[in-house]
Amino acid sequence: MEPLHAPWRIAYIRGPKPAPGSVHLFKEIADSSEDVANYVVARDRTCYAVLNRYPYTGGHLLAVPYKLSPDLNGLTEEEMCDLFKLARRCQNALTTVMRPDGFNIGINLGRVAGAGIIDHVHVHIVPRWNGDTNFMPVIGSTTVLPEALSEVAAQLRAALAAQVS
Repeated sequence: MEPLHAPWRIAYIRGPKPAPGSVHLFKEIADSSEDVANYVVARDRTCYAVLNRYPYTGGHLLAVPYKLSPDLNGLTEEEMCDLFKLARRCQNALTTVMRPDGFNIGINLGRVAGAGIIDHVHVHIVPRWNGDTNFMPVIGSTTVLPEALSEVAAQLRAALAAQVS
């Protein structure tokens, strides 16, 4: 059997985990000017898009409002509209760059619903391919990403920049 290596995950596995609510990851990314280092692929007026650093599958993007809110009720109509327009732009960019067969697009509200960051609502845009669910995520609790995040981020930045908002 050939071993598969996913060295980018070890930093997360071994790294310190802050107490819930003590760090606002999405706010830190929003306030940072280090878009390349943070894998930010687009910034709009009320929200931004970022590659998931520990994705379920390659190209897993998150559309995140700048405003900190645990759910959609904390967003204005304009912010919600902008958030879903950005999600649509992300879907279109992923279609151009990665040519998936489909998408999972959704929001997990609360820990019981699978939210990893419960205090800051965000939309997952996850490209899917026929046959992409195999023994690795099901039995091995591991995903295999065929392309480096930095390369995917650069391609998505270009595709998003080419789109008209």
